Amino acid sequence: MCRGGRMFAPTKIWRGWHRKIKVNQKRYAVVSAIASSAVPSPVMARGHKIESVPELPLVIGDSAEKTSAAIDILKQGSLIVYGTEGAKLVKAFRNIPGVEVANVERLNLLKLAPGGHLGRFVIWTKSAFEKLDSIDGSFDKTSEKKGYILPRSKMVNADLARTINSDEVQSVVKPIKKKVKRAPMKKNPLKNLNTMLKLNPYAKTARRMSLLAEAQRVKAKKEKLDKKRAQIPKEEAAAIKAAGKAWYQTMISDSDYTEF
Repeated sequence: MCRGGRMFAPTKIWRGWHRKIKVNQKRYAVVSAIASSAVPSPVMARGHKIESVPELPLVIGDSAEKTSAAIDILKQGSLIVYGTEGAKLVKAFRNIPGVEVANVERLNLLKLAPGGHLGRFVIWTKSAFEKLDSIDGSFDKTSEKKGYILPRSKMVNADLARTINSDEVQSVVKPIKKKVKRAPMKKNPLKNLNTMLKLNPYAKTARRMSLLAEAQRVKAKKEKLDKKRAQIPKEEAAAIKAAGKAWYQTMISDSDYTEF
């Protein structure tokens, strides 16, 4: 028996690992993967060596029936897309490692973009390539799929810098503002005297009067404390003591009590 015990409610292998995705979103992903397979840069970034390939997308005839003939036209890790159902091309390529075969009418996104990475090297047969316009449609032709329209790019010219710097755009835009007008920094009049004087010219006089009054209060307090702390002379102390004794004797003589 294991000391640690077991996991509560362990993950089952038959759980729902997949998530439902909209059909139109799946179609968008498939056509995007097809479009990226026709651009050399993502294909080369994925590791395919296509320097000797005459053009992309690569289209071949439907005549490859033997494995020996198929090896001469393929690249490692490529995807062969055929268009004729029951074609002999499937048997010719099925035993070659690293090469997959797919029907143009049943294109799989996991084959077009394995691991979610676009740019797989796709070899099209002539019949499969001709069926693409009818299956997914084009800008001039509708698709066989009901309610599906091929996604179009928002910009005809993707070179944004060239579009902005063109004469047509630069002739209608406003000129560059060379003189920049910045907003002045606001100052607190309670902390800045110059700002306060702009708002209240009498503030300087009031401030001066308050400082003078404060100085007079400090001086009077200091004089009062110095007077209290100053040492009394002996003659004055003896006179104060004698005056106190005389007042005490007067108080006793005027009262009804006598001192025994």
